[in-house]
Amino acid sequence: MGWPLRMFQEEGYYFVTSRCFQGRLLLHPSPEVNEVVGGVLARAVEQSNGSVRLHAFTFLSNHFHLLVWAKGAALAGFMQYLRANLSRKVGRLVDWSGGFWERRYSAEPVLDDTALVGRLRYVLAHGVKEGLVERSIEWPGLTCLPQLLGPARRLFRWFNWTKRWSKRGHADGGDARGRFAEDWAEPVALELAPLPCWEGFEEEQRQREVKALLREVEAEACTRGRSVMGVMAVQAQHPHTRPEHLKRSPRPLGHASTRQALKELREQYRAFVTAFREAAAQWRRGNYSARFPLFSFPPRVLPGRTAQIL
Repeated sequence: MGWPLRMFQEEGYYFVTSRCFQGRLLLHPSPEVNEVVGGVLARAVEQSNGSVRLHAFTFLSNHFHLLVWAKGAALAGFMQYLRANLSRKVGRLVDWSGGFWERRYSAEPVLDDTALVGRLRYVLAHGVKEGLVERSIEWPGLTCLPQLLGPARRLFRWFNWTKRWSKRGHADGGDARGRFAEDWAEPVALELAPLPCWEGFEEEQRQREVKALLREVEAEACTRGRSVMGVMAVQAQHPHTRPEHLKRSPRPLGHASTRQALKELREQYRAFVTAFREAAAQWRRGNYSARFPLFSFPPRVLPGRTAQIL
């Protein structure tokens, strides 16, 4: 079965998820991994030239979540850049040379302010809801929480390997550490945009809203009565570890606070799929001027014409 068609809006908010290959702990938190991940994420946002805004993020050991605003199909290029650079750079740090990601990422539309706050709460719950740490602030991986509770702008280092390869005669022995030498490091800023429903709030008020969400998350975790692994045990795990059991759940079509909004999204998606399939059928019949829906990805190879790329 092929992948479901991905539908983008002219502009909109998305909750993005991407999991590591076989659920392995390839994003295992450490100061080095956090710095590289932060630099790649900041660079990806910078490369989007304002077509992608970042509202929240969290990186667990085997997956990550982003809450973003994106224009048109800009999210596709952003995610391609982000995941490709994470797989190359973090893969070097954790000595992993195989496939890094389990499957393509999911990008679910978030349709209203209540749903946006709900997705932020879900991001903040990571680490706590799994029983890894007692409090969200204790999670040793990269999260947006320090930026939500402090300055929204944070500096990371982007390791420019293009610059490295342009230098001839460097003597780093080809090892991974040479790839992360200060010679190739460039400062890059990662700035978090406030949720649209909080844009009119003062900074202190936004921080109070975040702290209220954290109290809810941590209080809910206490009621479960489960043991907590703790930071030291999390950091002692090996990045190549494959969990015995992975939580699997159907990906929702979108997130909204009302059934009516989800119903309208479902109808919109059905119309999109119908229009795409009709255009694809014309394409196969030789009508290469067939009009595909906006922000979709039509075939790039002409049927029956080997190696002829549009």
